Amino acid sequence: MTTTVACAQLALHVGDVAANLAAAEEAIEAAANAGARVVVLPELTNSGYVFESPAEARALAEPVDGPTVAAWSAAARRHGVTLVAGLAELDEADQVRNSAVVIDPTGTVRAVYRKAHLFGTEKEFFVPGDERPPVVDIDGVGRVGVMVCYDLEFPEWVRLAALAGTDLLCAPVNWPLFPRPEGERPAEAVRVQADAAVNRMYVAACDRTGDERGVSWTGGSIITDPDGFPLAGRTPTDGPTLLLAPCDLPEARDKRLGDHNDVFGDRRPELYG
Repeated sequence: MTTTVACAQLALHVGDVAANLAAAEEAIEAAANAGARVVVLPELTNSGYVFESPAEARALAEPVDGPTVAAWSAAARRHGVTLVAGLAELDEADQVRNSAVVIDPTGTVRAVYRKAHLFGTEKEFFVPGDERPPVVDIDGVGRVGVMVCYDLEFPEWVRLAALAGTDLLCAPVNWPLFPRPEGERPAEAVRVQADAAVNRMYVAACDRTGDERGVSWTGGSIITDPDGFPLAGRTPTDGPTLLLAPCDLPEARDKRLGDHNDVFGDRRPELYG
């Protein structure tokens, strides 16, 4: 039985929490109506990304039991979906985090992940996480892992999630638009395909679109299969869009490559130091 996975690529606006929430709720409903059972939203969906100061980031950060996650939980319960969404979080120690939540179809927050690898000026605004990516077993879906954006650039980190049993790795991302050679796809998307292929698991990375305070976003949302091939999002898309892909998630538990090889069984960690 396949599970339809959705990436809801959104145009968000820094500081406009109400509009960002409305866009997210509309996208969750559209995804559910299209048959999705897992919905991934972008990084920092509640707040936007391009902060002018640490004080602005702090003012927009919310605790996990705050109004945005409460609304997301209600939407997940109402539509019967598993939701993975990026959040500017104010944690229990009053620290600002770049986080992601995993909410199951009952509306229960099953995991909170705090981005471990901070990109660019994020270090001015956020405290990095230091816990491994969680893997949540969702009834009727499978084992969902989560990390955020730049974390995907570190093969060791992705491998930890894979070794922990991830069937589907969900990543809220904000990929700034960088120059690339004519005809080439975003390097970030290519690395997602590599993450999927070397670990033989599904990966869903949900990006942003549009412009925010002079930063343009790639619109490179992508859902890949365990061979690393795109199931949706083969090329970047301008504007908000909903990517949908049927995923046979138990397939990710078969790590064989033909009759003679296994991407986990063939590992030789004693040589890796």
